[in-house]
Amino acid sequence: MIRDDIKQSQIAAMKAGDKESRAAIGLMQAAIKNRDIEARTQGPVADDDALVVEVLQKMVKQRRESIAMYRQGGREELAAGEEAEVAVIERFLPQQMSENETRAAIEAIKAELGASGRKDMGRVMAELKSRHAANLDMSKASGLVKAALS
Repeated sequence: MIRDDIKQSQIAAMKAGDKESRAAIGLMQAAIKNRDIEARTQGPVADDDALVVEVLQKMVKQRRESIAMYRQGGREELAAGEEAEVAVIERFLPQQMSENETRAAIEAIKAELGASGRKDMGRVMAELKSRHAANLDMSKASGLVKAALS
């Protein structure tokens, strides 16, 4: 489980004296704990790894947005810190699909659902998310789905 890998990595970072990794892993654990608390009111969680991946993907997205803003503001040292956190977080995410793999998955779903135009975009996106959410950046996939359905 990803949650166990994160705990083991925190122990290893503490033993190695790696303050940056330890801090990033601590942030990850806090975000996961917050998500666990939110999930308590929603009933039992079917797939713990999916929940953890969702939290980590959200963290990466937030940091990438911060990096862009820091670079616009000329704060390269802050952008570098965020990039270091992204590198630590991405160690725990499953391998992301390439653009060609994403296009192939979209085409397969499109054919399976009989999708032909933009009106079917929601159905295709929902099916894509249900099958590949853990190893696909949905914001990038959205543009590819839109292009495939045009």
